[in-house]
Amino acid sequence: MKPKINFLLLVVILHTSFYSLYSQTVRPIRDNVGFCWNAEEMNKFMNYLSKDDRNKFVNQSKNLFAAVSVHDDYLYAGKVYYPLYKNIRTKEVVIFGVTHGTVRKEMGPLSDDIILDEFDKWCGPYKDVEISPLREIIKSELPKEDFIVSNKAHEIEHSIEALIPFLQYYNRDIKITPIMITQMSYEKMESITKRLSEIILNYIKEKNLKPGKDIFFLISNDANHYGEDFNNSPYGTDAFAHKIATENDLKIILKDLSAEITDETIKNTATDLWPDPESKKTVPLWCGRYPIIFGLQTILKVAKGLNDKKIYGTLFRYSDTFSEKVLPVKNTGMGLTAVFSYKHWCAWFTEGFYLK
Repeated sequence: MKPKINFLLLVVILHTSFYSLYSQTVRPIRDNVGFCWNAEEMNKFMNYLSKDDRNKFVNQSKNLFAAVSVHDDYLYAGKVYYPLYKNIRTKEVVIFGVTHGTVRKEMGPLSDDIILDEFDKWCGPYKDVEISPLREIIKSELPKEDFIVSNKAHEIEHSIEALIPFLQYYNRDIKITPIMITQMSYEKMESITKRLSEIILNYIKEKNLKPGKDIFFLISNDANHYGEDFNNSPYGTDAFAHKIATENDLKIILKDLSAEITDETIKNTATDLWPDPESKKTVPLWCGRYPIIFGLQTILKVAKGLNDKKIYGTLFRYSDTFSEKVLPVKNTGMGLTAVFSYKHWCAWFTEGFYLK
Protein backbone atom coordinates (compact mmCIF):
# COMPACT_ATOMS: atom_id res chain seq x y z
CA MET A 1 0.00 0.00 0.00
CA LYS A 2 1.43 3.38 -0.99
CA PRO A 3 1.81 5.94 1.80
CA LYS A 4 -0.53 8.90 1.70
CA ILE A 5 1.04 12.28 0.96
CA ASN A 6 -0.03 15.29 2.96
CA PHE A 7 0.12 17.85 0.16
CA LEU A 8 -0.52 20.77 2.50
CA LEU A 9 2.45 19.78 4.66
CA LEU A 10 4.60 19.32 1.54
CA VAL A 11 3.72 22.80 0.33
CA VAL A 12 4.62 24.30 3.73
CA ILE A 13 7.97 22.48 3.79
CA LEU A 14 8.85 23.54 0.25
CA HIS A 15 7.81 27.14 0.92
CA THR A 16 9.85 27.25 4.12
CA SER A 17 12.91 25.83 2.38
CA PHE A 18 12.55 28.27 -0.50
CA TYR A 19 12.15 31.21 1.87
CA SER A 20 15.16 30.29 4.01
CA LEU A 21 17.25 29.88 0.88
CA TYR A 22 16.30 33.15 -0.79
CA SER A 23 15.36 35.41 2.10
CA GLN A 24 19.00 36.28 2.71
CA THR A 25 19.93 39.73 1.49
CA VAL A 26 22.94 39.89 -0.79
CA ARG A 27 24.55 43.26 -1.38
CA PRO A 28 24.18 43.91 -5.13
CA ILE A 29 27.04 44.88 -7.43
CA ARG A 30 27.45 48.64 -7.79
CA ASP A 31 30.05 48.79 -10.59
CA ASN A 32 29.69 46.03 -13.19
CA VAL A 33 31.93 47.85 -15.68
CA GLY A 34 35.17 48.77 -13.95
CA PHE A 35 35.49 45.57 -11.90
CA CYS A 36 35.31 41.86 -12.76
CA TRP A 37 32.41 39.70 -11.53
CA ASN A 38 32.83 36.65 -13.75
CA ALA A 39 35.00 33.80 -12.45
CA GLU A 40 36.45 32.77 -15.83
CA GLU A 41 37.21 36.37 -16.75
CA MET A 42 38.84 37.00 -13.38
CA ASN A 43 41.01 33.93 -13.86
CA LYS A 44 41.99 35.19 -17.31
CA PHE A 45 42.79 38.64 -15.97
CA MET A 46 44.92 37.30 -13.11
CA ASN A 47 46.77 35.02 -15.52
CA TYR A 48 47.64 38.08 -17.62
CA LEU A 49 48.86 39.99 -14.55
CA SER A 50 50.96 37.09 -13.29
CA LYS A 51 52.73 36.73 -16.65
CA ASP A 52 53.47 40.45 -16.65
CA ASP A 53 54.63 40.43 -13.02
CA ARG A 54 57.92 42.29 -12.58
CA ASN A 55 58.49 40.73 -9.15
CA LYS A 56 57.25 37.21 -9.82
CA PHE A 57 59.71 35.54 -7.47
CA VAL A 58 59.61 38.09 -4.66
CA ASN A 59 57.58 36.98 -1.63
CA GLN A 60 56.62 39.95 0.53
CA SER A 61 53.91 38.27 2.59
CA LYS A 62 55.81 37.61 5.84
CA ASN A 63 54.36 39.71 8.70
CA LEU A 64 52.12 41.65 6.27
CA PHE A 65 48.94 42.43 8.18
CA ALA A 66 47.46 45.60 6.68
CA ALA A 67 47.56 47.62 3.46
CA VAL A 68 46.29 50.53 1.41
CA SER A 69 44.58 49.40 -1.79
CA VAL A 70 43.56 51.12 -5.02
CA HIS A 71 39.87 50.83 -6.00
CA ASP A 72 39.87 52.14 -9.58
CA ASP A 73 39.01 50.30 -12.83
CA TYR A 74 40.89 47.03 -13.26
CA LEU A 75 41.87 47.79 -16.87
CA TYR A 76 43.65 50.89 -15.61
CA ALA A 77 45.03 49.81 -12.26
CA GLY A 78 45.39 46.03 -12.48
CA LYS A 79 49.18 46.18 -12.29
CA VAL A 80 48.93 48.25 -9.12
CA TYR A 81 46.44 45.92 -7.40
CA TYR A 82 48.37 42.77 -8.25
CA PRO A 83 51.67 43.08 -6.31
CA LEU A 84 49.74 43.63 -3.08
CA TYR A 85 47.06 40.97 -3.41
CA LYS A 86 49.41 38.20 -4.48
CA ASN A 87 50.95 38.58 -1.01
CA ILE A 88 47.70 38.54 1.00
CA ARG A 89 46.79 35.18 2.49
CA THR A 90 44.10 35.64 5.09
CA LYS A 91 40.78 34.16 6.20
CA GLU A 92 39.01 37.43 6.87
CA VAL A 93 39.60 41.11 6.25
CA VAL A 94 38.37 44.36 7.76
CA ILE A 95 37.88 46.85 4.92
CA PHE A 96 37.83 50.59 5.58
CA GLY A 97 36.01 52.16 2.62
CA VAL A 98 35.43 55.67 1.36
CA THR A 99 32.16 57.61 1.61
CA HIS A 100 32.27 59.13 -1.87
CA GLY A 101 30.38 62.22 -2.96
CA THR A 102 27.81 60.07 -4.79
CA VAL A 103 26.71 58.68 -1.43
CA ARG A 104 26.56 62.08 0.24
CA LYS A 105 24.67 63.54 -2.72
CA GLU A 106 21.93 60.92 -2.45
CA MET A 107 21.79 60.59 1.33
CA GLY A 108 22.72 64.06 2.51
CA PRO A 109 25.58 65.09 4.83
CA LEU A 110 27.30 62.18 6.55
CA SER A 111 29.99 62.83 9.13
CA ASP A 112 31.42 61.90 12.52
CA ASP A 113 30.66 58.18 12.43
CA ILE A 114 31.33 54.95 10.60
CA ILE A 115 28.76 53.21 8.43
CA LEU A 116 28.04 49.50 8.79
CA ASP A 117 25.65 47.35 6.77
CA GLU A 118 23.29 44.46 7.51
CA PHE A 119 23.54 42.42 4.33
CA ASP A 120 23.87 38.68 4.90
CA LYS A 121 26.42 38.38 2.11
CA TRP A 122 28.15 40.40 -0.60
CA CYS A 123 28.52 39.46 -4.27
CA GLY A 124 31.79 37.96 -5.47
CA PRO A 125 32.96 36.57 -8.83
CA TYR A 126 33.24 33.00 -7.55
CA LYS A 127 30.37 32.89 -5.03
CA ASP A 128 28.69 35.15 -2.49
CA VAL A 129 31.04 36.45 0.19
CA GLU A 130 30.38 35.69 3.86
CA ILE A 131 30.35 38.39 6.52
CA SER A 132 32.70 38.00 9.47
CA PRO A 133 31.09 37.64 12.92
CA LEU A 134 33.16 40.69 13.84
CA ARG A 135 30.65 43.02 12.17
CA GLU A 136 27.82 42.09 14.55
CA ILE A 137 30.17 42.19 17.53
CA ILE A 138 31.09 45.76 16.57
CA LYS A 139 27.40 46.67 16.36
CA SER A 140 26.70 45.23 19.79
CA GLU A 141 29.74 46.68 21.58
CA LEU A 142 30.54 49.99 19.90
CA PRO A 143 28.59 52.96 21.33
CA LYS A 144 25.55 53.75 19.17
CA GLU A 145 26.70 57.33 18.61
CA ASP A 146 29.83 56.02 16.83
CA PHE A 147 28.08 54.35 13.89
CA ILE A 148 25.02 54.10 11.71
CA VAL A 149 23.71 51.07 9.85
CA SER A 150 22.76 51.72 6.23
CA ASN A 151 22.45 49.18 3.44
CA LYS A 152 21.64 52.05 1.10
CA ALA A 153 24.97 53.79 1.73
CA HIS A 154 26.87 50.54 1.10
CA GLU A 155 24.87 49.86 -2.09
CA ILE A 156 25.86 53.23 -3.55
CA GLU A 157 29.54 53.03 -2.54
CA HIS A 158 32.04 51.12 -4.74
CA SER A 159 35.32 51.45 -2.82
CA ILE A 160 34.83 48.25 -0.81
CA GLU A 161 33.44 45.95 -3.50
CA ALA A 162 36.43 46.73 -5.75
CA LEU A 163 38.70 44.76 -3.42
CA ILE A 164 36.56 41.62 -3.23
CA PRO A 165 37.40 39.92 -6.57
CA PHE A 166 41.15 40.13 -5.87
CA LEU A 167 40.69 38.87 -2.31
CA GLN A 168 38.42 36.04 -3.39
CA TYR A 169 40.74 34.96 -6.19
CA TYR A 170 43.27 33.90 -3.55
CA ASN A 171 40.73 32.67 -0.99
CA ARG A 172 37.30 31.52 -2.17
CA ASP A 173 36.10 31.45 1.47
CA ILE A 174 37.20 34.97 2.40
CA LYS A 175 35.03 36.77 4.98
CA ILE A 176 34.75 40.55 5.21
CA THR A 177 33.83 43.28 7.68
CA PRO A 178 32.86 46.30 5.52
CA ILE A 179 33.20 49.70 7.23
CA MET A 180 32.65 53.02 5.46
CA ILE A 181 34.45 56.03 6.96
CA THR A 182 32.86 59.47 6.87
CA GLN A 183 34.52 62.84 7.27
CA MET A 184 35.43 63.58 10.87
CA SER A 185 38.05 65.40 12.90
CA TYR A 186 41.32 63.80 13.94
CA GLU A 187 40.17 63.86 17.57
CA LYS A 188 36.86 62.19 16.73
CA MET A 189 38.74 59.46 14.87
CA GLU A 190 41.00 58.95 17.87
CA SER A 191 38.05 58.35 20.17
CA ILE A 192 36.21 55.97 17.81
CA THR A 193 39.32 54.01 16.84
CA LYS A 194 40.22 53.58 20.52
CA ARG A 195 36.92 51.83 21.15
CA LEU A 196 36.92 49.98 17.84
CA SER A 197 40.47 48.67 18.22
CA GLU A 198 39.65 47.32 21.69
CA ILE A 199 36.74 45.36 20.20
CA ILE A 200 38.95 44.03 17.41
CA LEU A 201 41.72 43.10 19.84
CA ASN A 202 39.30 41.17 22.04
CA TYR A 203 37.99 39.38 18.97
CA ILE A 204 41.53 38.47 17.88
CA LYS A 205 42.46 37.18 21.32
CA GLU A 206 39.23 35.26 21.96
CA LYS A 207 39.44 33.56 18.55
CA ASN A 208 43.21 33.11 18.86
CA LEU A 209 43.70 34.73 15.45
CA LYS A 210 47.07 35.38 13.90
CA PRO A 211 47.31 38.88 12.36
CA GLY A 212 48.02 38.64 8.66
CA LYS A 213 47.13 34.95 8.42
CA ASP A 214 43.69 34.89 10.04
CA ILE A 215 42.70 38.56 9.96
CA PHE A 216 43.86 41.41 7.75
CA PHE A 217 43.11 45.14 7.39
CA LEU A 218 42.61 46.95 4.07
CA ILE A 219 42.23 50.70 3.56
CA SER A 220 40.58 51.60 0.26
CA ASN A 221 41.95 54.71 -1.44
CA ASP A 222 42.73 56.27 -4.80
CA ALA A 223 45.43 58.95 -4.75
CA ASN A 224 45.31 62.34 -6.49
CA HIS A 225 42.28 62.98 -8.69
CA TYR A 226 43.72 65.62 -10.98
CA GLY A 227 42.22 67.89 -13.61
CA GLU A 228 39.45 70.29 -14.41
CA ASP A 229 36.73 67.66 -13.94
CA PHE A 230 37.77 67.37 -10.30
CA ASN A 231 38.21 71.13 -9.86
CA ASN A 232 41.80 70.30 -8.98
CA SER A 233 44.45 71.60 -11.35
CA PRO A 234 46.74 73.92 -9.33
CA TYR A 235 49.75 73.26 -11.60
CA GLY A 236 47.93 73.47 -14.93
CA THR A 237 46.89 70.63 -17.24
CA ASP A 238 49.99 69.56 -19.14
CA ALA A 239 52.92 67.14 -18.85
CA PHE A 240 54.72 69.36 -16.33
CA ALA A 241 51.61 69.50 -14.10
CA HIS A 242 51.32 65.72 -14.26
CA LYS A 243 54.97 65.38 -13.22
CA ILE A 244 54.63 67.77 -10.27
CA ALA A 245 51.37 66.27 -9.01
CA THR A 246 52.61 62.66 -9.12
CA GLU A 247 55.88 63.65 -7.46
CA ASN A 248 53.88 65.27 -4.66
CA ASP A 249 51.90 62.06 -4.16
CA LEU A 250 55.09 60.04 -3.91
CA LYS A 251 56.64 62.47 -1.43
CA ILE A 252 53.72 61.93 0.94
CA ILE A 253 53.73 58.15 0.46
CA LEU A 254 57.47 57.80 1.03
CA LYS A 255 57.69 60.32 3.87
CA ASP A 256 54.56 59.49 5.86
CA LEU A 257 53.64 55.91 4.97
CA SER A 258 56.85 54.10 3.95
CA ALA A 259 58.50 54.17 7.36
CA GLU A 260 57.60 53.26 10.92
CA ILE A 261 53.97 54.22 11.52
CA THR A 262 53.58 56.26 14.70
CA ASP A 263 51.12 58.76 16.13
CA GLU A 264 53.37 61.50 14.78
CA THR A 265 53.54 60.14 11.21
CA ILE A 266 49.74 59.68 11.16
CA LYS A 267 49.29 63.32 12.21
CA ASN A 268 51.73 64.34 9.47
CA THR A 269 49.70 62.34 6.93
CA ALA A 270 46.52 64.14 7.99
CA THR A 271 48.26 67.50 7.63
CA ASP A 272 49.51 66.55 4.16
CA LEU A 273 46.12 65.26 2.95
CA TRP A 274 43.41 67.25 4.69
CA PRO A 275 42.60 70.69 3.25
CA ASP A 276 42.85 73.55 5.72
CA PRO A 277 40.42 76.40 4.91
CA GLU A 278 42.70 78.85 6.70
CA SER A 279 45.80 77.83 4.75
CA LYS A 280 46.74 78.33 1.11
CA LYS A 281 48.68 75.07 1.11
CA THR A 282 47.89 72.83 -1.86
CA VAL A 283 47.02 69.25 -0.90
CA PRO A 284 46.41 66.35 -3.30
CA LEU A 285 42.83 65.16 -3.74
CA TRP A 286 42.93 61.61 -2.34
CA CYS A 287 39.42 60.20 -2.03
CA GLY A 288 40.57 57.94 0.84
CA ARG A 289 42.06 60.74 2.93
CA TYR A 290 39.69 59.99 5.83
CA PRO A 291 39.80 56.15 5.66
CA ILE A 292 43.62 56.31 5.56
CA ILE A 293 43.86 58.24 8.83
CA PHE A 294 41.11 56.20 10.47
CA GLY A 295 42.64 52.93 9.27
CA LEU A 296 46.16 53.86 10.37
CA GLN A 297 44.93 54.89 13.81
CA THR A 298 43.11 51.57 14.14
CA ILE A 299 45.95 49.30 13.03
CA LEU A 300 48.46 51.19 15.19
CA LYS A 301 46.29 50.64 18.27
CA VAL A 302 45.79 46.99 17.36
CA ALA A 303 49.55 46.54 16.89
CA LYS A 304 50.26 48.12 20.27
CA GLY A 305 47.77 45.73 21.82
CA LEU A 306 49.58 42.76 20.27
CA ASN A 307 52.56 42.71 22.62
CA ASP A 308 53.42 46.30 21.67
CA LYS A 309 54.30 45.48 18.06
CA LYS A 310 55.59 48.15 15.69
CA ILE A 311 54.37 48.83 12.14
CA TYR A 312 56.48 49.59 9.08
CA GLY A 313 55.11 50.60 5.68
CA THR A 314 56.41 49.53 2.26
CA LEU A 315 55.32 50.86 -1.12
CA PHE A 316 54.41 48.11 -3.59
CA ARG A 317 53.59 50.27 -6.61
CA TYR A 318 52.41 53.76 -7.57
CA SER A 319 51.03 54.83 -10.94
CA ASP A 320 48.14 56.67 -12.60
CA THR A 321 45.71 56.39 -15.49
CA PHE A 322 47.74 58.62 -17.80
CA SER A 323 50.92 56.60 -17.25
CA GLU A 324 49.30 53.16 -17.41
CA LYS A 325 46.80 53.76 -20.24
CA VAL A 326 44.53 50.72 -20.76
CA LEU A 327 45.67 47.13 -20.18
CA PRO A 328 45.39 45.01 -23.37
CA VAL A 329 43.00 42.42 -21.93
CA LYS A 330 40.33 41.69 -24.54
CA ASN A 331 37.07 39.74 -24.68
CA THR A 332 35.86 40.37 -21.15
CA GLY A 333 32.94 42.26 -19.68
CA MET A 334 35.31 44.78 -18.11
CA GLY A 335 35.38 48.34 -19.37
CA LEU A 336 36.29 51.86 -18.27
CA THR A 337 34.19 54.22 -16.18
CA ALA A 338 36.14 57.36 -17.11
CA VAL A 339 38.48 58.70 -19.77
CA PHE A 340 42.02 59.90 -19.13
CA SER A 341 43.95 62.93 -20.31
CA TYR A 342 46.08 65.66 -18.79
CA LYS A 343 42.77 67.31 -17.89
CA HIS A 344 41.43 64.20 -16.14
CA TRP A 345 43.54 61.52 -14.53
CA CYS A 346 43.64 59.57 -11.29
CA ALA A 347 46.65 58.18 -9.41
CA TRP A 348 46.78 55.17 -7.10
CA PHE A 349 49.14 53.02 -5.09
CA THR A 350 49.35 49.88 -3.00
CA GLU A 351 51.18 50.03 0.31
CA GLY A 352 51.81 47.19 2.75
CA PHE A 353 52.16 47.47 6.53
CA TYR A 354 54.27 44.93 8.42
CA LEU A 355 54.35 43.95 12.07
CA LYS A 356 57.81 43.81 13.67
